[in-house]
Amino acid sequence: MTLPQDPVILLSYINTQLRDQYASLDDLCLSLGVERRDIEEKLAAIHYHYDEERRSFV
Repeated sequence: MTLPQDPVILLSYINTQLRDQYASLDDLCLSLGVERRDIEEKLAAIHYHYDEERRSFV
């Protein structure tokens, strides 16, 4: 699967998927075949970080 390249759209997509489909970022990455580090780096560039407790990027 190709994830959105725009970081803001990626943020929206990932948080929606985490809310509706997956129990954790690791589950999402495994299912989509993407590297967690890649997502975290792209979203860190716009000052968002994964919050394990909330299961979303904040």
